[in-house]
Amino acid sequence: MQHPEFYIPSMQANPSVVAPLVQVEHLTHIITTRTQKITILDDVSFIVPAQSIFAIIGPSGSGKSTLLNMLTGIDRPTDGRILFAGEEIRAKSENELARWRGRHVGIVFQFFQLVPTLTALENVLLALELGKSAAPRRTWRARALQCLALVDMQQYEKRLPSELSGGQQQRVAIARALANDPPVIIADEPTGNLDSQTAHAVFDVLTSLTGYGKTVIYVTHDLDLSKRATAGIMLRDGRIVNRLNAQVMR
Repeated sequence: MQHPEFYIPSMQANPSVVAPLVQVEHLTHIITTRTQKITILDDVSFIVPAQSIFAIIGPSGSGKSTLLNMLTGIDRPTDGRILFAGEEIRAKSENELARWRGRHVGIVFQFFQLVPTLTALENVLLALELGKSAAPRRTWRARALQCLALVDMQQYEKRLPSELSGGQQQRVAIARALANDPPVIIADEPTGNLDSQTAHAVFDVLTSLTGYGKTVIYVTHDLDLSKRATAGIMLRDGRIVNRLNAQVMR
């Protein structure tokens, strides 16, 4: 992947700064119906190492999506806690969570979720608008172009999503996730809608982000791609059944 000749300063990796760790401690989530209680996550604990590629692996129904929603603050656990850089997100109000999410977490979806009537550049600019970027508005266009350049999509800035391939759309989605310079990128089956060759190319882009100080957490059921993680966990029926270089919280 060719990189642009210059970067917005906050996008550069700084080896003297340690990226925030994500700590999950005894996370449990139970859904109560009229007739029963269903345990979706059962005492899940792990640490995501700084600047790592961390995989959450498991079959359908294992609790991956629920865990992802907890990590992004979309849902709240029944018990346990999640800390980003030592800060517990469960204690935040809904408004505080929305602001926190906009600044601290970039999300990449399986089906891209680009706005079809906006160009690639406009989709990235929209993320800056919605995230209420602290950067001066006059710098937004330059920042959006730099994010596109990081994923080798700057030459397609004026293209609509319908004019891009699936892999290209996912690259734009990654650029959009980077717009507000979050320390953590969370990807939900980011290659699940792509062919094998394109999937590996897109995953190369994700792995390159650790060089810019990012921590990447991705959900997958693809065991081949899971082997490229530097750490991770495997879920089954809401419990961790295997670990890849992952530390357990005691």
